[in-house]
Amino acid sequence: MRIIFAILLTLYCFSTEAQSIGREEIWLEGKFKAGFLAAHRGMIGHLPTEHAFAGELTYLIQGKGQKKWHHSFRMPQYGVTTFFGSVGNRELLGHYFGAYSFMSFPIIKQKVYSFSFKMGAGLGYGTKVYDSETNILSDANSTHVNAMIVLGVESRFLLGNNSAIVGLDMTHFSNAASKVPNMGLNLPYVSIGYGRRIQKSNHSDTCAVSGLGRERYSFGAMGIGSVSASFPTGGKKTGVYVLSLFARKIIGPQQKGGLELSFDVMSKQGNLQFHPNVPKTQLDIIQLGAFTGFILPLDRLHFVLGMGVYVRDKFHPLDRFYHRVGLRYVFKNGINMGLVLKSHWARADYVEYGIGYSFGR
Repeated sequence: MRIIFAILLTLYCFSTEAQSIGREEIWLEGKFKAGFLAAHRGMIGHLPTEHAFAGELTYLIQGKGQKKWHHSFRMPQYGVTTFFGSVGNRELLGHYFGAYSFMSFPIIKQKVYSFSFKMGAGLGYGTKVYDSETNILSDANSTHVNAMIVLGVESRFLLGNNSAIVGLDMTHFSNAASKVPNMGLNLPYVSIGYGRRIQKSNHSDTCAVSGLGRERYSFGAMGIGSVSASFPTGGKKTGVYVLSLFARKIIGPQQKGGLELSFDVMSKQGNLQFHPNVPKTQLDIIQLGAFTGFILPLDRLHFVLGMGVYVRDKFHPLDRFYHRVGLRYVFKNGINMGLVLKSHWARADYVEYGIGYSFGR
């Protein structure tokens, strides 16, 4: 799952430039990061024992208007970052290596200064994880390989081919409940860095782009499958099956955002084990949900973020509300592919692997 997630982001970032190789503005950047492990649950309150320090190396591309969405989002930056560092407890958690693709959207953009919002996703590898015999106190993660998600803001000061960077981000490692325990790691970092431009662009970022499109509606359905692990630790994984009926609308002439509404029919087989002394049928564990989400469209790749509410949930094994964050790709023929994390607030439930079809696209 996490490999597909990282590859999809990476391939998309670079495929958007396939028609203009050698003409982009390219930077190499290095950063030093300092932060701490945020104990977001009492169960991991014993883990933060020291500051977290990390380093990052980034290959960055400056969008120059080759794609329509470059203009819609004020020429964003995107690329790939490698990560290495500690996460607040080297004795129990060891060190983490990682790599993620990212996009950075400018909020303030001037000739020598920019302030941007950054989001990225990829893979992380932890050297120490939970073990019932040798590392029982490391109950934040139980798998070496985890999803890595980064959200933050950055300031850049430009001087010719050089840049100084100051940033603040939240870095998250989790296995999306593919194995328990999985409290996850949340690390606020502050960073300082230096960048060097290694290739200038021969594109103008003020070229006119017409025909950015109009408001669009689409309706369709997605079939979703997944697996989920439940407590107690060591329990077997069970299947998850979902049918999602959706309506989507991309809003505005520049298509900067959109809205998604869906009705979800969910069957999580692990719920059969909830209160095992209570008899249950397959019909009993069916959950019905209504979901509303925001879409960030980058051509045919859509970032999705939203919240749903269970309108039928007979046993209430978790919270009344659920959340989704992830990616969908809409092909020209209407086929949709999705890779989305479903959670209940800060607690991962499972990863949705979806395929569907949209009409009226």
